[in-house]
Amino acid sequence: MTEQHDETQGESGDLFQRLTSELAKVIVGHEAVLKQMLVALAAGGHVLLEGPPGTAKTLAVSALAKALRCDFKRVQFTPDLMPADIVGTHVFDLKAQSFELRRGPIFTDILLADEINRAPARTQAALLEGMQELQVTIDGTRYPLPPTFTVFATQNPIEFEGTFPLPEAQLDRFLCKIVVSYPSREEEEGILASYNEGFDPLHLEKRIVPVTDSRGLLSLRERVKRVTVLPPVMGYITDIVRRTREHPAIALGASPRASVALFLAARALAGLEARGFVTPDDVQAMALPVLRHRVLLKPEAEIEGATPDACITSILDAVPVPR
Repeated sequence: MTEQHDETQGESGDLFQRLTSELAKVIVGHEAVLKQMLVALAAGGHVLLEGPPGTAKTLAVSALAKALRCDFKRVQFTPDLMPADIVGTHVFDLKAQSFELRRGPIFTDILLADEINRAPARTQAALLEGMQELQVTIDGTRYPLPPTFTVFATQNPIEFEGTFPLPEAQLDRFLCKIVVSYPSREEEEGILASYNEGFDPLHLEKRIVPVTDSRGLLSLRERVKRVTVLPPVMGYITDIVRRTREHPAIALGASPRASVALFLAARALAGLEARGFVTPDDVQAMALPVLRHRVLLKPEAEIEGATPDACITSILDAVPVPR
Protein backbone atom coordinates (compact mmCIF):
# COMPACT_ATOMS: atom_id res chain seq x y z
CA MET A 1 0.00 0.00 0.00
CA THR A 2 2.86 2.37 0.88
CA GLU A 3 4.69 1.59 -2.39
CA GLN A 4 1.52 2.31 -4.37
CA HIS A 5 1.04 5.57 -2.45
CA ASP A 6 4.62 6.65 -3.18
CA GLU A 7 4.17 5.77 -6.85
CA THR A 8 1.03 7.91 -7.20
CA GLN A 9 2.75 10.86 -5.52
CA GLY A 10 5.70 10.39 -7.87
CA GLU A 11 3.33 10.69 -10.82
CA SER A 12 2.00 13.96 -9.37
CA GLY A 13 5.50 15.32 -8.98
CA ASP A 14 6.45 14.28 -12.51
CA LEU A 15 3.41 16.02 -13.99
CA PHE A 16 4.19 19.11 -11.95
CA GLN A 17 7.75 19.20 -13.29
CA ARG A 18 6.60 18.75 -16.89
CA LEU A 19 3.99 21.50 -16.58
CA THR A 20 6.54 23.83 -15.00
CA SER A 21 9.02 23.12 -17.80
CA GLU A 22 6.45 23.87 -20.51
CA LEU A 23 5.32 27.11 -18.88
CA ALA A 24 8.94 28.22 -18.50
CA LYS A 25 9.24 28.15 -22.30
CA VAL A 26 7.03 31.24 -22.58
CA ILE A 27 7.01 32.76 -19.07
CA VAL A 28 10.31 34.26 -17.94
CA GLY A 29 10.59 34.38 -14.15
CA HIS A 30 7.45 34.28 -12.00
CA GLU A 31 8.39 30.82 -10.67
CA ALA A 32 6.46 31.38 -7.42
CA VAL A 33 3.41 32.66 -9.32
CA LEU A 34 3.33 29.65 -11.64
CA LYS A 35 3.78 27.26 -8.73
CA GLN A 36 0.89 28.81 -6.82
CA MET A 37 -1.29 28.66 -9.94
CA LEU A 38 -0.56 24.95 -10.32
CA VAL A 39 -1.21 24.34 -6.61
CA ALA A 40 -4.64 25.99 -6.87
CA LEU A 41 -5.44 24.00 -10.00
CA ALA A 42 -4.42 20.73 -8.33
CA ALA A 43 -6.56 21.62 -5.30
CA GLY A 44 -9.58 22.32 -7.49
CA GLY A 45 -9.66 26.01 -6.56
CA HIS A 46 -10.03 29.31 -8.39
CA VAL A 47 -7.36 32.00 -8.66
CA LEU A 48 -7.35 35.80 -8.53
CA LEU A 49 -4.22 37.24 -10.18
CA GLU A 50 -3.46 40.79 -9.12
CA GLY A 51 -0.76 42.84 -10.79
CA PRO A 52 -0.09 45.82 -13.05
CA PRO A 53 -0.74 45.53 -16.80
CA GLY A 54 1.91 43.86 -18.89
CA THR A 55 3.12 41.37 -16.31
CA ALA A 56 2.09 38.26 -18.29
CA LYS A 57 -1.01 37.35 -16.26
CA THR A 58 -3.11 36.56 -19.34
CA LEU A 59 -0.17 34.87 -21.05
CA ALA A 60 0.43 32.60 -18.05
CA VAL A 61 -3.19 31.39 -18.00
CA SER A 62 -3.26 30.87 -21.78
CA ALA A 63 -0.02 28.89 -21.65
CA LEU A 64 -1.33 26.77 -18.79
CA ALA A 65 -4.47 25.90 -20.76
CA LYS A 66 -2.32 24.89 -23.74
CA ALA A 67 -0.09 22.69 -21.56
CA LEU A 68 -3.16 21.00 -20.10
CA ARG A 69 -4.91 20.62 -23.47
CA CYS A 70 -8.04 21.97 -21.83
CA ASP A 71 -10.86 23.99 -23.34
CA PHE A 72 -10.12 27.65 -22.69
CA LYS A 73 -12.27 30.78 -22.88
CA ARG A 74 -11.38 34.41 -22.18
CA VAL A 75 -13.88 37.11 -21.22
CA GLN A 76 -12.89 40.77 -21.10
CA PHE A 77 -14.93 42.25 -18.26
CA THR A 78 -16.32 45.73 -19.01
CA PRO A 79 -18.92 47.97 -17.32
CA ASP A 80 -21.56 47.02 -19.91
CA LEU A 81 -21.00 43.26 -19.65
CA MET A 82 -24.23 41.44 -18.72
CA PRO A 83 -24.66 38.16 -16.81
CA ALA A 84 -26.09 36.53 -19.95
CA ASP A 85 -22.84 37.36 -21.76
CA ILE A 86 -21.12 34.96 -19.38
CA VAL A 87 -23.60 32.15 -18.70
CA GLY A 88 -25.57 32.25 -21.94
CA THR A 89 -29.25 32.59 -22.81
CA HIS A 90 -32.11 30.86 -24.59
CA VAL A 91 -32.61 31.90 -28.20
CA PHE A 92 -35.69 31.14 -30.29
CA ASP A 93 -34.94 28.91 -33.28
CA LEU A 94 -37.33 29.80 -36.10
CA LYS A 95 -36.76 26.52 -37.95
CA ALA A 96 -37.34 24.30 -34.94
CA GLN A 97 -39.97 26.65 -33.51
CA SER A 98 -38.47 26.24 -30.05
CA PHE A 99 -35.97 27.86 -27.70
CA GLU A 100 -32.44 26.51 -27.63
CA LEU A 101 -29.67 27.27 -25.19
CA ARG A 102 -26.82 29.36 -26.50
CA ARG A 103 -24.11 28.53 -24.00
CA GLY A 104 -21.89 31.30 -22.71
CA PRO A 105 -18.12 31.15 -22.23
CA ILE A 106 -18.57 29.84 -18.68
CA PHE A 107 -19.07 26.36 -20.19
CA THR A 108 -15.37 25.58 -20.39
CA ASP A 109 -12.52 23.97 -18.47
CA ILE A 110 -10.51 27.12 -17.82
CA LEU A 111 -12.13 30.56 -17.87
CA LEU A 112 -10.00 33.70 -17.86
CA ALA A 113 -12.01 36.59 -16.40
CA ASP A 114 -9.83 39.49 -17.48
CA GLU A 115 -10.07 42.64 -15.34
CA ILE A 116 -12.94 41.16 -13.38
CA ASN A 117 -13.37 44.29 -11.26
CA ARG A 118 -14.41 46.36 -14.30
CA ALA A 119 -17.83 44.70 -14.45
CA PRO A 120 -20.70 45.57 -12.07
CA ALA A 121 -21.52 43.38 -9.09
CA ARG A 122 -24.40 41.48 -10.70
CA THR A 123 -22.17 40.45 -13.61
CA GLN A 124 -19.39 39.39 -11.24
CA ALA A 125 -22.01 37.42 -9.31
CA ALA A 126 -22.86 35.44 -12.47
CA LEU A 127 -19.66 33.50 -11.78
CA LEU A 128 -20.48 32.73 -8.15
CA GLU A 129 -22.80 29.78 -8.67
CA GLY A 130 -20.42 28.17 -11.14
CA MET A 131 -17.39 28.69 -8.90
CA GLN A 132 -19.11 27.25 -5.85
CA GLU A 133 -21.43 24.57 -7.24
CA LEU A 134 -20.10 23.72 -10.73
CA GLN A 135 -23.44 24.63 -12.27
CA VAL A 136 -25.30 27.65 -13.64
CA THR A 137 -28.98 28.48 -13.62
CA ILE A 138 -30.44 29.91 -16.82
CA ASP A 139 -34.14 30.81 -16.92
CA GLY A 140 -34.78 28.54 -13.95
CA THR A 141 -32.99 25.50 -15.41
CA ARG A 142 -29.72 24.24 -13.96
CA TYR A 143 -26.90 23.20 -16.26
CA PRO A 144 -23.75 21.41 -15.05
CA LEU A 145 -20.29 22.75 -15.80
CA PRO A 146 -17.28 20.56 -16.62
CA PRO A 147 -15.73 19.00 -13.48
CA THR A 148 -12.46 20.76 -14.33
CA PHE A 149 -14.08 24.22 -14.48
CA THR A 150 -11.62 26.73 -13.04
CA VAL A 151 -11.71 30.52 -13.00
CA PHE A 152 -8.54 32.55 -13.32
CA ALA A 153 -9.48 36.20 -12.78
CA THR A 154 -7.17 39.20 -13.15
CA GLN A 155 -7.34 42.69 -11.73
CA ASN A 156 -5.16 45.79 -11.68
CA PRO A 157 -4.31 46.93 -8.11
CA ILE A 158 -3.47 50.48 -9.17
CA GLU A 159 -6.29 51.73 -11.39
CA PHE A 160 -9.57 52.23 -9.52
CA GLU A 161 -11.49 54.60 -11.82
CA GLY A 162 -14.42 52.82 -13.44
CA THR A 163 -13.96 49.68 -11.36
CA PHE A 164 -16.28 47.75 -9.03
CA PRO A 165 -14.41 46.18 -6.09
CA LEU A 166 -15.16 42.50 -5.61
CA PRO A 167 -17.39 41.92 -2.57
CA GLU A 168 -15.95 39.84 0.27
CA ALA A 169 -18.34 36.98 -0.53
CA GLN A 170 -16.89 36.63 -4.01
CA LEU A 171 -13.29 37.12 -2.91
CA ASP A 172 -13.78 34.25 -0.49
CA ARG A 173 -14.60 31.94 -3.43
CA PHE A 174 -11.06 32.29 -4.77
CA LEU A 175 -8.74 29.72 -3.25
CA CYS A 176 -5.71 31.96 -3.85
CA LYS A 177 -5.00 35.60 -4.52
CA ILE A 178 -1.64 35.65 -6.26
CA VAL A 179 0.31 38.89 -6.48
CA VAL A 180 2.15 39.31 -9.80
CA SER A 181 4.95 41.87 -9.61
CA TYR A 182 7.35 43.35 -12.15
CA PRO A 183 10.23 41.09 -13.24
CA SER A 184 13.83 41.63 -12.19
CA ARG A 185 16.28 43.27 -14.61
CA GLU A 186 17.69 39.87 -15.63
CA GLU A 187 14.22 38.47 -16.21
CA GLU A 188 13.18 41.49 -18.25
CA GLU A 189 16.26 41.10 -20.45
CA GLY A 190 15.29 37.43 -20.81
CA ILE A 191 11.86 38.50 -22.07
CA LEU A 192 13.45 40.68 -24.72
CA ALA A 193 15.79 37.86 -25.71
CA SER A 194 12.80 35.55 -26.13
CA TYR A 195 11.11 38.01 -28.51
CA ASN A 196 14.41 38.50 -30.32
CA GLU A 197 14.41 34.74 -30.96
CA GLY A 198 10.99 34.93 -32.57
CA PHE A 199 8.58 34.30 -29.69
CA ASP A 200 4.97 35.10 -30.65
CA PRO A 201 2.38 35.07 -27.82
CA LEU A 202 -0.39 34.60 -30.41
CA HIS A 203 0.99 31.21 -31.41
CA LEU A 204 1.72 29.47 -28.13
CA GLU A 205 1.08 26.09 -29.73
CA LYS A 206 4.44 26.42 -31.48
CA ARG A 207 6.25 26.34 -28.15
CA ILE A 208 3.94 24.61 -25.68
CA VAL A 209 3.72 20.82 -25.83
CA PRO A 210 0.60 19.51 -24.03
CA VAL A 211 1.56 17.19 -21.17
CA THR A 212 -1.90 16.01 -20.10
CA ASP A 213 -5.62 16.69 -20.61
CA SER A 214 -8.75 17.25 -18.54
CA ARG A 215 -8.84 13.59 -17.50
CA GLY A 216 -5.22 13.83 -16.41
CA LEU A 217 -6.06 16.92 -14.37
CA LEU A 218 -8.90 15.09 -12.62
CA SER A 219 -6.56 12.18 -11.93
CA LEU A 220 -4.02 14.58 -10.43
CA ARG A 221 -6.67 15.98 -8.11
CA GLU A 222 -7.59 12.48 -6.97
CA ARG A 223 -3.93 11.70 -6.20
CA VAL A 224 -3.62 14.92 -4.23
CA LYS A 225 -6.56 13.88 -2.07
CA ARG A 226 -4.56 10.86 -0.88
CA VAL A 227 -1.86 13.04 0.71
CA THR A 228 -1.83 12.62 4.49
CA VAL A 229 -2.46 15.57 6.80
CA LEU A 230 -1.66 14.71 10.43
CA PRO A 231 -3.63 16.21 13.37
CA PRO A 232 -0.76 18.49 14.53
CA VAL A 233 -0.65 20.10 11.07
CA MET A 234 -4.43 20.52 11.04
CA GLY A 235 -4.13 22.16 14.46
CA TYR A 236 -1.44 24.46 13.06
CA ILE A 237 -3.74 25.53 10.21
CA THR A 238 -6.56 26.16 12.66
CA ASP A 239 -4.36 28.24 14.98
CA ILE A 240 -3.13 30.44 12.10
CA VAL A 241 -6.62 31.16 10.81
CA ARG A 242 -8.05 31.82 14.28
CA ARG A 243 -5.23 34.27 15.03
CA THR A 244 -6.42 36.42 12.13
CA ARG A 245 -9.60 37.07 14.13
CA GLU A 246 -7.59 38.30 17.12
CA HIS A 247 -4.95 40.41 15.38
CA PRO A 248 -5.13 44.07 16.54
CA ALA A 249 -4.85 45.45 12.98
CA ILE A 250 -7.51 43.18 11.46
CA ALA A 251 -11.19 44.18 11.62
CA LEU A 252 -12.53 40.99 10.06
CA GLY A 253 -10.55 37.78 10.24
CA ALA A 254 -10.61 34.75 7.98
CA SER A 255 -13.63 32.42 8.09
CA PRO A 256 -13.68 28.64 8.54
CA ARG A 257 -13.73 28.44 4.73
CA ALA A 258 -10.22 29.90 4.89
CA SER A 259 -9.13 27.01 7.12
CA VAL A 260 -10.42 24.57 4.54
CA ALA A 261 -8.74 26.52 1.73
CA LEU A 262 -5.37 26.52 3.51
CA PHE A 263 -5.75 22.79 4.18
CA LEU A 264 -6.48 22.08 0.50
CA ALA A 265 -3.69 24.30 -0.78
CA ALA A 266 -1.06 22.86 1.57
CA ARG A 267 -2.11 19.34 0.65
CA ALA A 268 -1.92 20.13 -3.06
CA LEU A 269 1.55 21.63 -2.65
CA ALA A 270 2.77 18.49 -0.90
CA GLY A 271 1.25 16.33 -3.63
CA LEU A 272 2.84 18.32 -6.43
CA GLU A 273 6.20 18.02 -4.73
CA ALA A 274 5.75 14.23 -4.65
CA ARG A 275 5.39 13.97 -0.88
CA GLY A 276 2.78 11.82 0.76
CA PHE A 277 2.33 14.08 3.77
CA VAL A 278 1.90 17.79 4.54
CA THR A 279 4.52 19.67 6.55
CA PRO A 280 4.25 23.03 8.37
CA ASP A 281 6.44 24.45 5.59
CA ASP A 282 3.65 23.68 3.10
CA VAL A 283 1.19 25.57 5.28
CA GLN A 284 3.52 28.55 5.60
CA ALA A 285 4.21 28.61 1.85
CA MET A 286 0.49 28.87 1.02
CA ALA A 287 -0.64 31.08 3.91
CA LEU A 288 -0.20 34.41 2.10
CA PRO A 289 -1.94 33.54 -1.20
CA VAL A 290 -4.77 31.80 0.65
CA LEU A 291 -5.37 34.36 3.41
CA ARG A 292 -4.39 37.80 2.08
CA HIS A 293 -7.78 38.41 0.42
CA ARG A 294 -9.77 36.97 3.31
CA VAL A 295 -8.86 39.51 5.98
CA LEU A 296 -10.13 43.08 6.28
CA LEU A 297 -7.85 45.62 7.94
CA LYS A 298 -8.98 48.34 10.32
CA PRO A 299 -8.96 51.79 8.64
CA GLU A 300 -6.56 53.20 11.20
CA ALA A 301 -4.17 50.29 10.62
CA GLU A 302 -4.20 50.92 6.87
CA ILE A 303 -3.44 54.59 7.47
CA GLU A 304 -0.44 53.52 9.54
CA GLY A 305 0.81 51.40 6.64
CA ALA A 306 -0.31 47.93 7.69
CA THR A 307 -0.91 45.37 4.94
CA PRO A 308 -2.63 41.97 4.95
CA ASP A 309 0.67 40.29 4.05
CA ALA A 310 2.50 41.92 6.95
CA CYS A 311 -0.25 40.93 9.40
CA ILE A 312 -0.31 37.32 8.20
CA THR A 313 3.49 37.13 8.33
CA SER A 314 3.45 38.35 11.93
CA ILE A 315 0.91 35.65 12.75
CA LEU A 316 3.11 32.97 11.16
CA ASP A 317 6.01 34.22 13.29
CA ALA A 318 3.92 34.03 16.45
CA VAL A 319 2.12 30.68 16.08
CA PRO A 320 4.17 27.74 17.43
CA VAL A 321 5.22 25.34 14.67
CA PRO A 322 4.44 21.67 15.36
CA ARG A 323 7.27 19.17 15.09
